[in-house]
Amino acid sequence: MIPDLMDKIALVTGAGRGIGRSVSLALAEAGARVIVCARTAAEIEQVVREISQKKHRAKAIAVDVADAEQVGSMFKLIADQYGRIDILINNAGIGRFGSVADFDIRIFDELMAVNLRGTFLCCQQAMKLMIPQKSGYIINVSSVVGIKGYPDQAAYTASKHGIMGLTKSLASEAQKYNIRVSAVLPGGVDTALFRNVREDIETSEMMHPADIAQTVMFLLSLSERAAIDHIYIRRKSSSPF
Repeated sequence: MIPDLMDKIALVTGAGRGIGRSVSLALAEAGARVIVCARTAAEIEQVVREISQKKHRAKAIAVDVADAEQVGSMFKLIADQYGRIDILINNAGIGRFGSVADFDIRIFDELMAVNLRGTFLCCQQAMKLMIPQKSGYIINVSSVVGIKGYPDQAAYTASKHGIMGLTKSLASEAQKYNIRVSAVLPGGVDTALFRNVREDIETSEMMHPADIAQTVMFLLSLSERAAIDHIYIRRKSSSPF
């Protein structure tokens, strides 16, 4: 089901490739005015071109979500230009892997800065706009490792567990303002990040970014009477439950 998002203002972080790109295209197709955000300007500008070629509306903003000043400036621009924000998809993230014993603490800090701090900063700024509106939907893209743990993924797993903790608390905090907060937890998706860490899985068995975009659109299609806290979506070939 494709929700009617005509003229809704939607921000997608990590939108230059993979899941973020697919979500941005799906939002635009549903009528939203999409702000695509990532660190690499060339990638998000290409996404905007793809959206514009289909006669939909999008804007690119190059931002490092781990930088509070840059995030604040982005949301000020959104407030000044659009006056509101209806949808925030927190998808920006990086993957760094290795054993706990050998893991470089500087890489740990970088991982937490982008994955967890970046998600928190964007949630914080979005809430400042959504609370006066008394409406909005925040969807945080976590991972299967937000509820599970695998060898040599402790730092990455900690960041995704952190996103789940943030999502749970924020959902309770936001409810009184008529703001919904959910998490999507994908298993193996055919992206560079996943292929690098799970070379044992055939590409043909992986989900596509469009599968995750479809899940996000399902959440956005819910009636005002319904809410879903989180969705774990896995590869069909992986073990159930």
